Amino acid sequence: QVQLVESGGGLVQAGGSLRVSCVASGRTFSSYAMGWFRQAPGNEREFVATISRSGGWTYYADSVKGRFTISRDNAKNTVYLQMNSLKPEDTAAYYCAASPSGRAIPRSSEYDAWGQGTHVTVSS
Repeated sequence: QVQLVESGGGLVQAGGSLRVSCVASGRTFSSYAMGWFRQAPGNEREFVATISRSGGWTYYADSVKGRFTISRDNAKNTVYLQMNSLKPEDTAAYYCAASPSGRAIPRSSEYDAWGQGTHVTVSS
């Protein structure tokens, strides 16, 4: 099973940008679809973005569409989430996850490996 470690979280002002990264261990990274989810205090975990194993398909939550971009570098076993035009409501812990299906599906039940999360705080 792949193991995931996120990084890049921090404090940013509203309207700013931040890129979070997730590095996977193991030699089968390119066979997994990758997703980003987030959870704000007191809220349930929600889907943010997903990318297929080849990188050819992506899917975004409506709340981040046009502001966030998911990408991956299979040579580096890394998936990225570029976040632009950040809003205070984007404040959350961001988790990356791996899906053995290889398909860009927004359901958390499709993912069987999760990172520990990286915190993003957007100040107003």
